[in-house]
Amino acid sequence: MARGGGKGGNLKDKLDGNELDLSLCDLSEVPVRELAALPKATILDLSCNNLISLPSDFCSLMHLVKLDLSKNRLQQLPLDFGRLVNLQHLDLLNNRLVTLPVSFAQLKNLKWLDLKDNPLDPVLAKVAGDCLDEKQCKQAAVRVLQHMKVIQSEQDQERQRKLQAEREMEKKREAEQRAREAQERELRKREKAEEKERRRREYDAQRAAKQEMEKKTKKEIVQTRKPTASSRPPQPPRHKHSWSRSVLRVLLLVLLCILCTLAVCKLTELRHQPLCISVNTLYEDVVAAVQNHKTLQNMLQQNSQQ
Repeated sequence: MARGGGKGGNLKDKLDGNELDLSLCDLSEVPVRELAALPKATILDLSCNNLISLPSDFCSLMHLVKLDLSKNRLQQLPLDFGRLVNLQHLDLLNNRLVTLPVSFAQLKNLKWLDLKDNPLDPVLAKVAGDCLDEKQCKQAAVRVLQHMKVIQSEQDQERQRKLQAEREMEKKREAEQRAREAQERELRKREKAEEKERRRREYDAQRAAKQEMEKKTKKEIVQTRKPTASSRPPQPPRHKHSWSRSVLRVLLLVLLCILCTLAVCKLTELRHQPLCISVNTLYEDVVAAVQNHKTLQNMLQQNSQQ
């Protein structure tokens, strides 16, 4: 047991029936472990010590029915002080308490309460009132419990509102997350469709280019084969036609030369030359032959008419 002045001795020596008196022991800490080993001690007096706070495990002493913590230096009670559900009598006179924990509202069996000589919050001090006699202390217990229940209810409502707000916020975040995911899915779907359309256009373009190339190749092949197939048969006629023209040109040229020679030999002074004499003689022979030929034709024509 931790004690400031080393007083107290064995707790069992101080146990009188169900009452354990640890007052005036100069305690700075509560011997919770030793007290938990004495469940018979339902009445505990810790008044007139140097207690500044109570350990959190003090609230495990749920067998306590009457508790005197007066004339200490307590600044606050444990948050789960309401676990002492069997507590009926509580003396907190002359401490340094300003507020009470909200769990205080769970002390449903509390019948007597003294909060005098504490620097209480004005609202709590007004609710608690005086505790100068038994009736006032009982009324203080009832009023403080009701006040703490209201505070507990308000805090519960506030927690519910916060919880509801958090749930709504979480739902909103989830909805936004779902919306973002849906947008991302739609974006991926659109990108996939665009990529597919792009690949399809590329495929169609490649296929069209390939078909165009095949057509061009076939056309070139046809154009290459067509001259070889069609040029060979007409080659003899083209050659024959060209040869006929050449012969005709030669004949015309010879005839022109003859005419020119005749003109020179007939019309110029060169007609007395031996060459022109021969040409003139030949010309006259030819003219005579042509005339004879015409005479023969006329005779034949007359005979045929007869």
